Amino acid sequence: MTTSLPLVGTTSDACGRPAAAGLGAEQAGAVARTFKALSDPARVRLLSIIAAAPEGDACICDLTEPVGLSQPTVSHHMKLLAEAGLVTREQRGRWAHYAVAPGARALLAASADAALQPADVAGAAERS
Repeated sequence: MTTSLPLVGTTSDACGRPAAAGLGAEQAGAVARTFKALSDPARVRLLSIIAAAPEGDACICDLTEPVGLSQPTVSHHMKLLAEAGLVTREQRGRWAHYAVAPGARALLAASADAALQPADVAGAAERS
């Protein structure tokens, strides 16, 4: 899933200088939701463990011990990662299995690119 985040046009600031183009409130919110999902070290570790799993996925039962958290806490963290589009969840019997979402890398890259869009690129996007 590739996310395209349009830029808001430039305006003048209080000093009369042109203000740099940047993300609008809605686009900034989308980027922030992605980064918020990774704002907790436990969630970063969980995503990393799943990404490194030889089978390409990990059972919730195997995620608690490496991060030293209870199963309900790990389940909460996994729910946030899934809502952010970074992992997928599949129920197998009584256990949930998680895999890195197919578009996770693209989502993270698009979010970082949008937040760090240089002014010269933003201006060019606005002119076209």
